[in-house]
Amino acid sequence: MAENFFTIPIALTILRGFGIPLFVYLALALHADSAAVAVLIIGGATDYFDGKLARAWNQESRVGELLDPAIDRAYIATTLVVLYLRDVIPLWIILLLLGRDLILGVLALAMKRAGSGPLTVTYLGKAATFNLLYAFPLLLLAQSDSPWSNFAFVTGWSFALWGVALYLATGFDYFRKGWHFIADAK
Repeated sequence: MAENFFTIPIALTILRGFGIPLFVYLALALHADSAAVAVLIIGGATDYFDGKLARAWNQESRVGELLDPAIDRAYIATTLVVLYLRDVIPLWIILLLLGRDLILGVLALAMKRAGSGPLTVTYLGKAATFNLLYAFPLLLLAQSDSPWSNFAFVTGWSFALWGVALYLATGFDYFRKGWHFIADAK
């Protein structure tokens, strides 16, 4: 793995991180939903392309392995809070998703203490994130009075429910693997 910090994949990941406060400002302060949705779409695209380019160009790095999922989690948590504040999603979705991340965060600390590195993101873990990143803009668009709002509502909830299910399933799998790493380290 190349350890060069200054790569296009890492730049895309950092760009996605800058989108977080921009999304909050657009969605909460301005109620500029179309622009907020555009930020979410760009965030989803950079999430796809940063990993794809890193692998294709042999620019995978430890920095990217740590930064990408951290920004993904921050994006999801921030978007959940914003959508909750806008009455788009119920509290139970936030509790499930953030609860999963909190448990895995504690597990990651325990793994580090046991001398294990962090878990590698799986394809299903990425799929869970993609489903949620598709769901959020659609659920925000469903709030509009456009002719597409009903389609956005149904499609957004389909992605959201599938994303929550995958997020919890992969969380269980990550937890199981992490627990085995800790047990094997003793």
